[in-house]
Amino acid sequence: MSGIVGTASRVPWWKEPTKDQWYAYLAAWLGWTLDAFDFTIFLLIMLPISQDFGVPLTAVTAVFAVTLWLRLFGATAAGWLADRWGRKAPLMISILWYSICNLIAGFSPSFYFLFLFRALLGIGMGAEWPAGAALAMESWPARSRGLMSGVLQGSWGLGYALSAAAYGLLYTPLENWHKGYGWRGMLILGVLPALACVWIRYYVKEPEVWSKNQQIQAETKKEVRLPLFAIFKRQYLWNTITGCLWMAANFCVYYSIWALPGTYLQKELGWTPAMVATPLFWGNILVFASSAFWGGVSDKIGRRWALMIPCTIAIFITPIYLTTRDPLVFLLGFLLQALIVGGKDTLNPAWLSERYPTEIRASAAGFVYHQGAIWGGFVAPVLTYFAVERGMGFAWPMMVSTMGWLVVLVIAVFLGPETKGKVLVADLEIFEREEYP
Repeated sequence: MSGIVGTASRVPWWKEPTKDQWYAYLAAWLGWTLDAFDFTIFLLIMLPISQDFGVPLTAVTAVFAVTLWLRLFGATAAGWLADRWGRKAPLMISILWYSICNLIAGFSPSFYFLFLFRALLGIGMGAEWPAGAALAMESWPARSRGLMSGVLQGSWGLGYALSAAAYGLLYTPLENWHKGYGWRGMLILGVLPALACVWIRYYVKEPEVWSKNQQIQAETKKEVRLPLFAIFKRQYLWNTITGCLWMAANFCVYYSIWALPGTYLQKELGWTPAMVATPLFWGNILVFASSAFWGGVSDKIGRRWALMIPCTIAIFITPIYLTTRDPLVFLLGFLLQALIVGGKDTLNPAWLSERYPTEIRASAAGFVYHQGAIWGGFVAPVLTYFAVERGMGFAWPMMVSTMGWLVVLVIAVFLGPETKGKVLVADLEIFEREEYP
């Protein structure tokens, strides 16, 4: 019963989803946006944390790296739970997890305590995405799935913009802590997302396609107990290989652009917190707009071209803002980059969901997406090493890494399958007699 969408309905796309479908989508959107806030606030306070605890900046970037690496563990566990028990419960658990970890990290008595709880935050951070992405994409009609995938994934930019706004408006140095929020206050604010779980608990339902798939498994007694293993079967192996390469490049591009500009602008160009917040805030607003735009475009021209076009253009934009020390040129170039390259993440939820059947979707998407975080976790420490220890400064390593990984990303996308308009169905597609008796 899997297939491609036929002639579009005359009903406007935003009227096609039911109330329950909108609620499910909103739940995933909230989880992802607030996840972004909790994670990215750390990128803006790495320098004061280094100064407060008297540790090298490279050691602080290692916290960031380990947090990313542990995302794979959380994603794998949550993907299995989401495929077996439902999308909703793992989503709520993940939001509570990363919110509480951020709160505890804000009271850290030592750098190693901070390291521990920010690293543990990565488990909850990774767990949110597979459950939320499956919930949103399975609940949403195929006709506008690309657009809403872009809105969902692009909302990471909104979360980052919120953290930049909080940093610019509320942050004060440690010696002036009584006048505002120091780095500890920035982390403590991260407990607020936990409130979203109350709304999800009472208003969100499981996607119908998942519920029917579970019913089929029960009736046919063909239960898929190890969904993650199935992504390495012959019929899905190419999707998995190209997806893993795509996500690895995607993460490396993202953190080459976004992990270190706050540190670079403070440390080398002497910008104030309010100045640093300006490109990061508006840049992330543009990321959201770009993701929504290219998501909509993908519903017209296909998944691959909607990713390859902005990523190719972004290669040539990168030197504009990383070969200047002029604040205005940096600002305009960085915002242009955000507007264009923001489209590279637009299809992470949709394209990964469309590559795999319902019974393994959350496990597959969670693993493929978050193995990319392993590679992305190396970016900040490696670039910081070359910038600080080798005396190269931040601009040159950031530029080379961004441009190189964009090339890899375009190649990986070109090699992937085209799934525009694919209908997500409840049919039990993955089954082998000897494995699932």
